[in-house]
Amino acid sequence: MTEWLERHIPKMVLAPSFIAILVFVYGFIAWTGWVSLTRSKLLPKYDIVGLIQYERLFDSPRWDTALTNLWIFGGLFITTAMVLGLMLAILLDQKIRVEGALRTIYLYPMALSMIVTGTAWKWIMNPGLGLQKMVQDWGFENFTFDWVINPDRAIYAVVIAGVWQSSGFVMALFLAGLRSVDGEIIKAAQVDGIPNWRIYTAIIIPSMAPVFLSAFIVLAHLAIKSFDLVIALTGGGPGYATDLPATYMYAMAFSRGDIGQAASSAMVMMAVVFAIIVPYLYSELRAKHD
Repeated sequence: MTEWLERHIPKMVLAPSFIAILVFVYGFIAWTGWVSLTRSKLLPKYDIVGLIQYERLFDSPRWDTALTNLWIFGGLFITTAMVLGLMLAILLDQKIRVEGALRTIYLYPMALSMIVTGTAWKWIMNPGLGLQKMVQDWGFENFTFDWVINPDRAIYAVVIAGVWQSSGFVMALFLAGLRSVDGEIIKAAQVDGIPNWRIYTAIIIPSMAPVFLSAFIVLAHLAIKSFDLVIALTGGGPGYATDLPATYMYAMAFSRGDIGQAASSAMVMMAVVFAIIVPYLYSELRAKHD
C-alpha cells in the first residue's frame, strides 16, 4: 500500500490541475473553434456552416485596420523596445555607481498594470491637460502633440506607452545575458587591444542570440495580445483607428453581440501566436536533443 501511494500520490496531486487546464484551456479553445464555424450571433449556435465567419472577417475593413495596426504596433514596439533595452543593458553593464538605482527606475514600469500605464499616458498626451499644454504654457504656442486624438498618429501613441512599459523588462533580460558571457574571452580581446565597441558588436552581442530570441517571443506575444493598454489609452479610437485584433474581438463579442465573428478573430490570433511560438519551441527542443 505504501509503495502504491508513493507511486500515485504525485499523479493524484497533479490530476486536478491537469483536468482544469484540459477543460478550461483546451476545452474552450475547441469550443471557440467550433463556434467560429457557425452563424452564432448574440447566443452560440452549434450547426456548422463552414468558413462564413472567416470570409466575413477578412472582408471587414475594421479587421483590415486591426491587422495593419498590429503590424505597425508590433514592428515598432518590438524593435524599439529591444534596441532601447539593449542600450540600457550595455549602459548598466559598465558597472556604474548608481546601477542599482537606475535598474530599479528602468524596471519600475513593469510593476504597473497596462491599465495604469494607459491611463497615465492618456493624461500625458491629452492636448488640453498634458505635455502639449505644458509646453504651450512655457511660451511655445505653436507646439502640438495631439497624437492620442489624431487618427493618423494615435497608433504611434500606443507604441510610445508600450515601449515605456516593456523596455525595462527587455533591459533585464539583456543585462543577464551580458553578465553571463565568459569574462575570459572579453579579457583576452581587451589584451589584444580590441576597442570596447568592437568587443560588444563582434563577440558579446552575437553570443546573446538565444536572449534576443526569447525577448522577441515575449514582446511579440505582448503585441498580439495587447488589449488593456489600447482600451485605457485610446479606447480603440479615434473611431477604430487604434483597433488591434484583441480589441476587435472584444467589440464583436460584447458590443456587437456577434460571437461568431469574435470566435473567428480569436482563432486567427491563436494561429499567429502558434506561428511564432511553435518554431521557437521546436528549435529549443532540437537544440536540447542534439
